[in-house]
Amino acid sequence: MDPAERGTGRDETPEERADRMWVDLIQEVRVAQTGVQILFGFLLTVAFTPKYTTLNDTDQAIYITTVVLGASATGALIGPVSLHRLVSGRRIKPRAVAWASRLTFVGLLLLLATMTCALLLILRVATHGDHVVWLVVAVVAWYLLCWFGLPLWARFRHTSK
Repeated sequence: MDPAERGTGRDETPEERADRMWVDLIQEVRVAQTGVQILFGFLLTVAFTPKYTTLNDTDQAIYITTVVLGASATGALIGPVSLHRLVSGRRIKPRAVAWASRLTFVGLLLLLATMTCALLLILRVATHGDHVVWLVVAVVAWYLLCWFGLPLWARFRHTSK
């Protein structure tokens, strides 16, 4: 459909739009937040397993990096909830939605980095093969396509903003 034929969109005030966008954002955050919290929980247990002490220095460095990235992703994805709670009723919801949206985007980038490092570590420990890097690159390419490529394509192809 031609953008000119789509009309002007919803008939809502800036406050109504902020309310709608906030609900949408929180639903999105719930999905990502649950995933990152489960992954982070599993990561925290690895250091307490007998296998951890047998990891070489490189694998331990990858593990530590993964844990720090997971903690950072968790913070960024929980941030919008805290932001909403602390600014609720202060009449700044449109700005709060923009801030929360940015935090969520940063959280997704950190989640991507966490999952990349976790996959790298697991495949290095499980296979010890030269193909590990190529497997990780393929999976990261898939994540980038699903998380950013397709949404950006749809955004530029089907919207005027």
